[in-house]
Amino acid sequence: MFLELLLLSSPIIANIGFFNTRLLKTLSLASSSLDLIISLLLYFKIPVESTFFIDKVTIYFLFIVCSIYLLSVLYSLKYIEVKESRGIVSEKLYYILLNFFVASMIFSTIINNYGLMWVGVELTTVTSVLLITTEYSDISLEAAWRYIIIVSAGVTIALFSVILIYYEYHTLTVTSILSSQPKDNLIIKLAVAFALIGFGTKVGVFPMYTWLPDAHSESPSPISALFSASLLPVAMYVLYRIYQIYPLTNLYVLLPTLSIITASIILFKQWHIKRMFAYSTIENMNLALIGLVTGQVFGAIILLLAHAFGKAAAFYSSGVIIKTFNEKKIDEINGLYKMKITSSSLLLSSMAVTGAPPFGTFIGEFLILKTLFQSGYIIEFSFILIFLALIFISINYNVSRMIFSKPKYNRSLKEPQLMSLVSLISSIISLGIGIILIILGVIE
Repeated sequence: MFLELLLLSSPIIANIGFFNTRLLKTLSLASSSLDLIISLLLYFKIPVESTFFIDKVTIYFLFIVCSIYLLSVLYSLKYIEVKESRGIVSEKLYYILLNFFVASMIFSTIINNYGLMWVGVELTTVTSVLLITTEYSDISLEAAWRYIIIVSAGVTIALFSVILIYYEYHTLTVTSILSSQPKDNLIIKLAVAFALIGFGTKVGVFPMYTWLPDAHSESPSPISALFSASLLPVAMYVLYRIYQIYPLTNLYVLLPTLSIITASIILFKQWHIKRMFAYSTIENMNLALIGLVTGQVFGAIILLLAHAFGKAAAFYSSGVIIKTFNEKKIDEINGLYKMKITSSSLLLSSMAVTGAPPFGTFIGEFLILKTLFQSGYIIEFSFILIFLALIFISINYNVSRMIFSKPKYNRSLKEPQLMSLVSLISSIISLGIGIILIILGVIE
């Protein structure tokens, strides 16, 4: 119990440094490092089933949150230079909100109660909405507003799911419900279906995903990384725990398939660098969800782990590029080969998030698609395969243009070392996951 409480309270305790920016940064860095260590230690503990519910699946999701927390804090040390005159969130408030945001994600993941999971997911909205507006602009305010409206509507639908679960089981304790005799009735089916629409809003499931590209593209890059790499997997974890009550596999495969198709079509004509990676997140999250619901949990976890580091790297490199060029349009970004670290990170991360071998995402996608085919979802398999190819071509074509095109202007392209290195390290981890798994013979 001690480790779990320390894991949850560490980001909150870090905020005692609110009176001094340097101290707050130091404590945030210490907190993120400690949480990552605790998430690793928990792997070797026996499963926890009391106030908290932590099994092997939970720990992988915790590791994702804590890893990207540390990387984003490191990246933020140089990235966040908010001035009161141009932003509505001060630098101090940024770190306070960041720490509370991470604490709410950890709470949602480890708590042994569906109702409190719902509360945790709702808290992630409250703590993150102001982070979207850190880089103040009319567009970011509009993105924050859309985020509040759409996600709140989704979370309200999710509340109906929780209410129906309580009505049927007279408890919301996750372990009690999952260990009880399965019930096959309309109420439980409605609860699981409502969860897909409700919590699926946060995951990026069709048709309630429209907030995602707006929020991701207008947030500061370290927050975009936390959104894509951590927040969406946390919402997926909650959704998966509800799905386990009564598997509605056909519905849980159909909507993610539609999500992948929609994202790929929009990506084909995407002009905004961060929106491009945001739509890629929709594809990766929905494919991972398909893995979870078809029984390929191992493949889904591999995909989520490799995607977390690859997508974080993509947003970190995008942040460096936007700071350097003061431009978000892909057509206006060129000659990135002059920024050796950033361009390497961008290239590696784009290959990672599109599932290029030998990245970990390729291993995860391969296992999920194999299971989907073996489960008899031939039509869904065919559509997903075609549109994954379209996504691969769209993203890597745009990234190649930005890196290898001739510079339009004779400008100095100086890259910030810390931010670029964090980005490169994150992308290499995604590559390393795939190489290790291939050496271990996972896809033989």
